[in-house]
Amino acid sequence: MPVFARLTFVLLIGLMAASARAADVPQTACLTKAEQRAAVASRKAISLAQAIKAPRQHGRHAEVVRARLCHNGDKLFYVLTLLGRSGKVFTATVDAASGEPVSAR
Repeated sequence: MPVFARLTFVLLIGLMAASARAADVPQTACLTKAEQRAAVASRKAISLAQAIKAPRQHGRHAEVVRARLCHNGDKLFYVLTLLGRSGKVFTATVDAASGEPVSAR
């Protein structure tokens, strides 16, 4: 099999695998600033300050680099990008209704 045909075959398989993985990921959408204010005002979500405290209360002391309020269906959650003391960047997900950490990667 010529090199070009092999390369095309490998790329095609890679694209198919990537699209299959993307289909497994739940679709989330993040709220605009106005939508965020409305969600906090209507008490559907805790404030960002409270969400930032959640990882710290569970032993994750880090600086917040980015914070987003997102939803998956009717469930709201904060996605926090954090910079740890070691210089490592990680993501923490906090339930916006209860303030409980969902995950940290």
